[in-house]
Amino acid sequence: MHHPSPQTYPASRHPTFEYPTLPQIRATAARLAGKILHTPVWRWQTGVIDDVFDGAGEVWLKLELFQKTGTFKLRGALNCIEALGAAERARGIVAVSAGNHAVAVAYTARLAGCSATVVMPRHASAARIAACREMGATVVLMPDVHQAFARGQAIARDEGRSMLHPYEGPLTALGTATIGLELMEQVAGLEAVVVPIGGGGLCAGIAAAVKQVNPACAVYGVEPFGADAMYRSFHSGRTERLDTVDTVADSLCAPETLPYSLAVCRRFVDEVVRVTDDEICRAMLDLFRDAKLVAEPAAAVATAALLGPLRGQLAGRKTALIVCGSNIDATGFAALLARGAHVRDAALAAATVV
Repeated sequence: MHHPSPQTYPASRHPTFEYPTLPQIRATAARLAGKILHTPVWRWQTGVIDDVFDGAGEVWLKLELFQKTGTFKLRGALNCIEALGAAERARGIVAVSAGNHAVAVAYTARLAGCSATVVMPRHASAARIAACREMGATVVLMPDVHQAFARGQAIARDEGRSMLHPYEGPLTALGTATIGLELMEQVAGLEAVVVPIGGGGLCAGIAAAVKQVNPACAVYGVEPFGADAMYRSFHSGRTERLDTVDTVADSLCAPETLPYSLAVCRRFVDEVVRVTDDEICRAMLDLFRDAKLVAEPAAAVATAALLGPLRGQLAGRKTALIVCGSNIDATGFAALLARGAHVRDAALAAATVV
């Protein structure tokens, strides 16, 4: 089902709503230059892409998994922390995250010379927890993501720390928008961009940049079925909160949509689609085999969408996929690749029987 065009929605019910503008995005890119990496793009022309599309169109990967700290999260975290005054930095910062935002916050706090507390669900990757501690952050573990957010808000209130939200707010969106700006400069004539969605901060920023550079370029957001708050919000037209989240893409486990990111996505994103965990694991295997990339599950959802629900819409078009992160341990990665191989083999067996 095609979602309503974002142009049919008001940008926001709040009259002072302002989305990231191109001048603001360019200014942010200039301010972050030298502190973040200008990540490369790579044209995917082998393996599954050749098999599925037979040379029609182009598929490009924006390799944000090569960013410092291993994910795109550094851009938003750095932009947020640089906006803090001296007194705010002295009181320290707090963040809530399944891992990637926490790692980025720990890294930027160390650069800024301020203390950081990161609240993470117990299921977070051991490698991400260890990385936060190694960079000097205090790690607080909670049973689930809902309780983690509640604890983070309490710490901010009780200790006077500034909350660096993982996906909400103009500063975060301006940081992630620099990815879209880079991409549009790197690959001329793009017709579609496919972006993973957790809370929507990455997609909001990229979509704002892409659509203002080229309004004709379609932007698609992708969520796992087990963490589909943005998909539900696109249907309902309001923020949505999930009772539970359940997906292998642990860094996309945002429990709810929030007003700013939702408003920007509704303004600039054409459609949000969903993919299964099996499709995500198969896409991880494809990225590993064809592009030699160690992509965490969240970084494979755009590929899963291209080869799944968006295959018909994107066939023959010049498309970019955002490969957003690579923070995964070897054991977990191997297990998910094995699941992807099982999914592939089952599909091949079924096709042979037919």
